[in-house]
Amino acid sequence: MNHAPLVVHIIYRLGTGGLENGLVNLINRTPPGRYRHAIVCLKDATDFSLRLRQQDVPIHCLYRKDGQDFGMFWKLFKLLREIKPDIVHTRNLAAVECLLPAYLAGVARRVHGEHGWDVFDPDGSNRKYQWLRRGFRPLVHRYIPLSRHLEAYLRDKIGVPPGRIRRICNGVDTEVFTPPSQGKARIEGCPFSRNEDLLLIGTVGRMHGVKDQMNLVRAFLHLLQIRPQARSKVRLLLVGDGPLRQEAISALREGGVEDLAWLPGERDDIADILRGLDIFVLPSRAEGISNVILEAMATGLPVLATAVGGNPDLVADGENGRLVEAANPQAMAQILAEYLDDPDILRSQGLEGLRRTREEFSLESMVGRYLAVYDELLKTK
Repeated sequence: MNHAPLVVHIIYRLGTGGLENGLVNLINRTPPGRYRHAIVCLKDATDFSLRLRQQDVPIHCLYRKDGQDFGMFWKLFKLLREIKPDIVHTRNLAAVECLLPAYLAGVARRVHGEHGWDVFDPDGSNRKYQWLRRGFRPLVHRYIPLSRHLEAYLRDKIGVPPGRIRRICNGVDTEVFTPPSQGKARIEGCPFSRNEDLLLIGTVGRMHGVKDQMNLVRAFLHLLQIRPQARSKVRLLLVGDGPLRQEAISALREGGVEDLAWLPGERDDIADILRGLDIFVLPSRAEGISNVILEAMATGLPVLATAVGGNPDLVADGENGRLVEAANPQAMAQILAEYLDDPDILRSQGLEGLRRTREEFSLESMVGRYLAVYDELLKTK
């Protein structure tokens, strides 16, 4: 019987996303016998749970009702009293209130992670959310922000002492996300795939407000206005599903360029898709540490990203990509035009991104830092 310390990870929902991907990577890469893991989903779990390679990771779903569901907190309290974790690790604003039932259930070591901004608070300025985090601050022994931006927010806005903060960037699986062996890889179903004469500009992610794929759509339309000859050279790929997908299709159709874009919806072959691109773009209005930026870098792609959240932690402007102001499609289009003028820079920036991921953002490094936080807490209690 495994008597290793038990860490219970409390998240909103186990579905497709950067937070969830990071959690699965942490569990899969924890050395056998070092720690046991369990996941508590305030809502539910999807087939994303099949990515867990360890067979002994229980997933508890509380099926939280919309609004304030006090019954869910009671269920969580009883669950924690029953399984007696050594450490509870909550993540993001949606789970911060779970620190109280964890404290009342007698869990002696409590960690809270901040992975990115709430969709209703993309810049951290919401005072209600600031006061909520301050209220639960005494219950947290260690905070783990993913970016320097989030670290500064916890320190300056929430008043967390620096000694209780351990910043840990995401890691990327450099065995899965690798450059193509030769040329561009084929993207299944993409009409532009493997045409070496085309420059494929793409993004991957859920298509909803804060990810702002419409920023990239408008930049693409503007690029074709300022460089009409680009119609024969560039194509746009928007991979993902969500409320903005139909809006993007409509905007491209109205602009008369629907045939120059591919929007396949949600896909599970992201590594292959990235290997078929020439430029990766992240047009978000807010970010923590973006997994997909790291995945693009590990694939050897130059990254054009908005200068928000943790993006500047990953993209060094002019070295492994470019940074641009958020919600400024004209500026984004101008940078894309510069890439068209100097395609050799694509390779040099892609190689620099590849070097950075292998040296600074490995999964082994990420997992080691998380386990070091858990080890530290076990020694102090």
